[in-house]
Amino acid sequence: MSTKLYKDIRIIVFVFFMLAALVAIYPSYDTDGGFSSRLQYGLDLEGGSRLQLRLEGVIAGIDADPSEIVRKEFSDAFGEVEILDQSESDIMFKIVGAGTDVEAEETPTKEEIEAIGYGSAFVRDDEITLTTSREYAIRTYLSKHLNCEVIYLGNDGYDLYEIRSTISKSELVDALSPVGGSIAKDIKGKPVFKEEVTKKTQEMTKAILNEKLNIFGLKEIPITPVENNILLIDLAGIDLNTAQEIVATPGKFEIRIYTTDNNTTEHVVWGEHITAVDIPRERDGGWGIGFTVDGVGANAIRDAAVESGAVDDPAAHELVMLLDDKEIYSAPIAYELADNLRALYEKDENVPSYGLVATTGGGEEGRMKAVQLQVHLRAGALPVEVSVVGSGQVPAALGAQFKEQTVIAGLFALITVALVIFLRYRQKKIILPMIATSVSEVFMILGFASLVGWQLDLPSIAGVIAVIGTGIDHLVIITDEVLYEGVMPSLKVYLSRIGKAFAIIIAAAATTIIAMSPLLVMGFGALKGFAITTIIGVLIGVLIARPAYGRVIRELLE
Repeated sequence: MSTKLYKDIRIIVFVFFMLAALVAIYPSYDTDGGFSSRLQYGLDLEGGSRLQLRLEGVIAGIDADPSEIVRKEFSDAFGEVEILDQSESDIMFKIVGAGTDVEAEETPTKEEIEAIGYGSAFVRDDEITLTTSREYAIRTYLSKHLNCEVIYLGNDGYDLYEIRSTISKSELVDALSPVGGSIAKDIKGKPVFKEEVTKKTQEMTKAILNEKLNIFGLKEIPITPVENNILLIDLAGIDLNTAQEIVATPGKFEIRIYTTDNNTTEHVVWGEHITAVDIPRERDGGWGIGFTVDGVGANAIRDAAVESGAVDDPAAHELVMLLDDKEIYSAPIAYELADNLRALYEKDENVPSYGLVATTGGGEEGRMKAVQLQVHLRAGALPVEVSVVGSGQVPAALGAQFKEQTVIAGLFALITVALVIFLRYRQKKIILPMIATSVSEVFMILGFASLVGWQLDLPSIAGVIAVIGTGIDHLVIITDEVLYEGVMPSLKVYLSRIGKAFAIIIAAAATTIIAMSPLLVMGFGALKGFAITTIIGVLIGVLIARPAYGRVIRELLE
């Protein structure tokens, strides 16, 4: 290599990116594991599982009167209710009949009213003013009676709600009928009821699944949203049963406490109030997970322990921890803690945070349960339940076979291209730089894929092979322009011709990028992977490899 070529900025840039690709791929070999690198392979080349998840939820328009909701809910608790007045933010009522919780002549206290959960209360004599809103009353009512989270979406001529649960139209009608409510109708007179979730819920589910998979050690898993309630997930290297356990489990963590009858439990706090999660540890012969709840959760545990009587008789009022409604741990609170909670309750002092431990059993089974519990506690519960509506599996042996076949296909493409070039130019000094440039482009594409953690699958490899073909086309254009009359021209003529060649190449590259761009937005899965590979390959070729080739071919032909 001459001094002039060695100092050329195009060659320096080319060498820099080749070294960067080498570091990113980090190829290595050892006698035990064989060849290895940092490249990540997708389901097609690695084997694994593919799941199609449906997000269970409903978007519905609701027509209901908040005063009727208040009448029913407070009648059930305190006795017959008479609505005295109603505005957009307040509902005034009084108790006029005997109820199950309070005698007829008694007026409920402010705390008893607010415990029902429909807003803040003001009590004066026998009149009660409840500060609430139409949206809040309906949302709270649906959440209680459907036992799920309900989100208010706004008003589009009717109140629109997202119900994050599996529910049929008839079940929703049955839930609304006691308060005179119904499913709202659109301008065409059709009931507003869709079995789907919002884009926000879909993206939230995708983000939590990504977090779970990353905690479990599975990086850069492709999760593709489809329509409004479907997610497609490829899990390379994971068998179907394990994939379903990781992905299709909501991860709803709950702490409950036994009530006075020692048979039933009451809700205390959800997993959303967990602020820190320890790693799985073996404790007293069994595996367990330590975690910390925030101030809201700690205060809820304090209040539940006192009101249930757990601080007086811990053995009869155990704390119960559940994961997806399955009990994973149950034990009484320590006597020292009981005394501390009682003192804080009597002083009305807040608890800033509190640490707890959930045990999962001994042996390997207990350890695996602890690992899965850690994943769910750290990532949080899915906003909706999911169901597997489609699945598939690629055996590892078949994936390895695909990998070998793609390597063979790539080598065959290079050999074929080399033969055609040789027959055209009959010069080794041309064919070797062309093939070397083409191989370097592939190497830099792989380096980019390794750097960003992008999984290579069959469509991606097809894109790489397509890049080889378009790259050789561009190199032929450069070579033909330089050797227009069969000999190397003067520098001035060379620069003119190389400029013309690059004008053609840039126009062709721009056309390819524009043609592939819609697949980045509208496509998914295989189409998107193919488009990304092609665009990255074209950019690497035009910006790095082609300029270096033009400089090298001039040096060799001179």
